[in-house]
Amino acid sequence: MTILIKLFGTLVSLGAGFVATKVVDAVWEKSTGNKPPKDATNIETSLRDTLVFALVSASVGAIVNVLTQRYTQKAIARFNSTPDQV
Repeated sequence: MTILIKLFGTLVSLGAGFVATKVVDAVWEKSTGNKPPKDATNIETSLRDTLVFALVSASVGAIVNVLTQRYTQKAIARFNSTPDQV
């Protein structure tokens, strides 16, 4: 059952990462009026915008990663303490 919980945690992490990426993109586009600077070959976007977007994206990704790992660890601990009730 622990493998299933870890697999579920991985799926939750992937889903949360996908949703977080879409949210960051939407917030960036709404706040700046421009599409997120994801294309490295596009010289139209400023270096400042690219660096700020990279910093925001990485920060959100790290937060999502930590939260999903904690959720998975809590689920594993809960399962190990009461395996017959799950």
